[in-house]
Amino acid sequence: MKRILLVEDDLSLVNGLSFAIKKQGYDLNVARTIFEANVMWADSNYDLVILDVSLPDGTGLELCKKIRQTSRVPIVFLTAADEETNIIMGLDIGGDDYITKPFKLAVFLSRINALLRRSEHFNQVDTELASGGIKVDLLKSAVSKNGEIVELTASEYKLLRLFIENPDRVLSPEQILSKLWDCNENYVDSNTLTVYIRRLRTKIEDDPGNPRRIITVRRMGYKWNSVD
Repeated sequence: MKRILLVEDDLSLVNGLSFAIKKQGYDLNVARTIFEANVMWADSNYDLVILDVSLPDGTGLELCKKIRQTSRVPIVFLTAADEETNIIMGLDIGGDDYITKPFKLAVFLSRINALLRRSEHFNQVDTELASGGIKVDLLKSAVSKNGEIVELTASEYKLLRLFIENPDRVLSPEQILSKLWDCNENYVDSNTLTVYIRRLRTKIEDDPGNPRRIITVRRMGYKWNSVD
């Protein structure tokens, strides 16, 4: 049975949605505050989260950010017709859909059914990258080598992930820089990239002086060697 978390403080709306959702055969938990929602989220696994934007002790946007730190569960926002800014913000921070109040119940059910069908696909998407004894937990942004945790800086983590996501493909310095650092970051030149490569090799290679994973391809760039 699919499990849904509804976070909504309007009691009349909660009653109507609860009846309709349960009639569809779904298991439903209702929270009327951010505090209640945090408790329920911590105690249970859900297949879909429905968030009102405006709540007595905060906003659904805040809760969405928290959920996205550890989960890719589909999230749909309930918004007022004049909350265009919140709609855009909600989608930008990880929301999957929004429904504008007032709405027809049939439309609401159609949208959540579609999201739940998609959630089955989400659950099949890999949450871990692995190559050559190195594992990257995408949900926790954690890296391990042969089962031991490897402490990386944010830049080193992004660099490692880029390599493992592009195995055996030569990446030029320009490609790497354009993928990892944009205009909002401090400027990073090719010399600084060389330092990052050296530091990353020190942490993930058995013999950093003779690397077997991050290979330098003369006059072209670098590649991740996936072959043992």
